[in-house]
Amino acid sequence: MVTGGAGRDPGRVLTEARAHSSAGRLGEAESALRALLGGEPRNVEALVLLGNVLNDLGRPAEAMPCFERALELKPDSADALANQGNALQYLGRLDDAIACYRKAIALDPAYREAHHNLGNALESLDRQPEAVACFERALSLDGDFVEARWAIAMSQLPKVYADAGEARRCRDAFARELRALEAWFDARRSAQSHRAVGIQQPFALAYEEEDNRDLLRRYGALCARLMGAWFDAQGLASPAKRPPAGAIRVGVASQYFHDHSVWNALVRGWFEQLDPGRFALHAFYLGAHEDEETARGRRCAAQFHAGGKGLRAWVDLILASRLDVLIYPEVGMDPMTAKLASLRLAPLQLASWGHPETTGLPTIDAYFSAQGMEPEGAQAHYTEKLVALPNLGCCFARTEVAAQFPEADADGPLLVCPGTPFKYAPQHDGVYAAIARRLGRCSFVFFVHRGRGDLAGRLMGRLRGAFAQAGLRAEDCVRFLPWLERPRFHGLMRRADVFLDTIGFSGFNTAMQAVECGLPIVTREGRFLRGRFASAILRRIGLQELVAQSDDDYVRIAVRLAQDGDYRERMRRHMAAHRAILFEDLAPIRAMEDYLAGAVA
Repeated sequence: MVTGGAGRDPGRVLTEARAHSSAGRLGEAESALRALLGGEPRNVEALVLLGNVLNDLGRPAEAMPCFERALELKPDSADALANQGNALQYLGRLDDAIACYRKAIALDPAYREAHHNLGNALESLDRQPEAVACFERALSLDGDFVEARWAIAMSQLPKVYADAGEARRCRDAFARELRALEAWFDARRSAQSHRAVGIQQPFALAYEEEDNRDLLRRYGALCARLMGAWFDAQGLASPAKRPPAGAIRVGVASQYFHDHSVWNALVRGWFEQLDPGRFALHAFYLGAHEDEETARGRRCAAQFHAGGKGLRAWVDLILASRLDVLIYPEVGMDPMTAKLASLRLAPLQLASWGHPETTGLPTIDAYFSAQGMEPEGAQAHYTEKLVALPNLGCCFARTEVAAQFPEADADGPLLVCPGTPFKYAPQHDGVYAAIARRLGRCSFVFFVHRGRGDLAGRLMGRLRGAFAQAGLRAEDCVRFLPWLERPRFHGLMRRADVFLDTIGFSGFNTAMQAVECGLPIVTREGRFLRGRFASAILRRIGLQELVAQSDDDYVRIAVRLAQDGDYRERMRRHMAAHRAILFEDLAPIRAMEDYLAGAVA
């Protein structure tokens, strides 16, 4: 371990720290840089590099003082400004990040990384044309800049579409760019191509109610090809099947070993209920945030690996664990998960519905889903072998929440619309206007997701258009609330009249919470897993009458629930009497155990 500081050549310490950082030995890089700064607190280069390491460790709040001090010492440091922008972007302060990048570019117009990261910030704000222009500028400065070329393709898909026509045009543009990307990554560029994989992903495809298997198969094949070239260049070998001995070693690699929908819906049940006598659970926590749920995971795991690591460090750790099975609960939401899942790190590799879409990866063998959620012929939607576990496919724990009731000034029936803005497809905007037209006075409550008022604003703009076509003003009955913590969200749902599930991409955790709060749900059963969560929940408790078969049917059910107090109360009583069946269901766990044991054997 490097122990730089007074008495050591600062240049050599910086070189060694960069080597540690590049190899993913982030803890060693941090120690070396802190020791160096202990003796040379005015070393701007060391301050910037330490800030970058802290960013990579998932600690951007700690990184900020490094960049601020560097800029005090050298206000015209384009490097400090650009990397401060990265920390601000991690912290969600996108406008501030954009300002930093623009200042860095003004100081150094040829700073390719600043152009690229400015594009990332603009893309996060759904300003796609501006973002693509930044990526193209970065690529013009370096024709082999793999991250910029990758980003051009991935940025064809905005988060919130202006209309249904834009969704189709963007989908076609992504398909064209994916074909071009496959050809662009030739043998000459293979040495650095792994850096691009997963930095942006076609996440938005899932929010269109279309069969994405063929597109994602091509995308997954490209990811596996590029990561496979890196794996071979590292001199690594795929793991051999381990001789039977003791408990089956099951690894779970996830960004979300904390209070998060993926943990709550899926992973917590695995860690609490899989038989520890048969299965030894190895957690690979790729994230940084820790809370009580992280501590719960640590208690349940045979091995719990956490802390910021680079790609090679995670790969070495997973391979050294000699796993029989490796499960990725969510693929498509995080760069490191995408890189790892594109490799063969265990003899049997599976995904699940933390991101409810096929991965398209040839390295993923099977996909855990649920019998209650899949339509007939669902195997055709997956590149993996579909393993549909009983009922809802998970062991979901009850949520013990002391509800806090926010102030409510609802005018007429209160209808909660809990989805993030990108879950609302433009072709269904007219549903809300139709409900309002039939109800007259009413209040729809939507939410600003994690401070992303830009996305909420785009959705509100679409709703204004849909309401205007119905002769109404959206402002009279639609409002957006800040994202609520769970106690206040439960308080709102206990006070509300109707829960309007998103059409095409349903909610699971929110629907389960609505059932706990006794709030009647209206949903429409979708064509794919991602559109069938709430309908599976309602069918499981015998309330299929609340599952609409069309948009018109959705409007009819919502209006009846809002207007007919006796009917609404009947639904509440039915939920209270039957909801116990949804929670702590061990049937999916026992089926998962049997599948894993059989597959490994």
